[in-house]
Amino acid sequence: MLEVIGKLSAGLVLGLGALGSALGILAAGTAAAGAWAAEGKAGKNLSFQYIIMVAAPISQTLYSMILMNGMLTKAATPENSLLLLGVALGCGIGELFSAWYQGQIGAAGVRCLNENGGKGFGLLIIALGIIETVGIFAMVFGLSILGKAADVAAVAGAAVGK
Repeated sequence: MLEVIGKLSAGLVLGLGALGSALGILAAGTAAAGAWAAEGKAGKNLSFQYIIMVAAPISQTLYSMILMNGMLTKAATPENSLLLLGVALGCGIGELFSAWYQGQIGAAGVRCLNENGGKGFGLLIIALGIIETVGIFAMVFGLSILGKAADVAAVAGAAVGK
């Protein structure tokens, strides 16, 4: 049973990161759609800067995929399985909230840019970068923890030697 939990953990971390990215993109994307509607109605050119705000949360899916790939190289042994589950939950939830809140910041950024003529873009990028750092830290710390787990090759080699 523990081995199954270990194997499922790789998918769990990816699913949590992707869920966060989807929620973040939804938040920023709906704000951008509303801003584009207002700009179009006013006869203005539609702002491309909003795309940056909408796209920012996608990177946490990539970080989760990197973690998933790292987890797949680890043996789903009883000893590793709870470690893998811990990484999946801890890092996956970190990625989820980092992406979701990045989308919230992006939505506020779209409103800011729309209401003030595009001023403050650089500051908004910094704010997006700060919450992005949470996702990067979750990935790096997760990979560090995974370094303590036994590799598939090591476990297979030990089994052959028995």
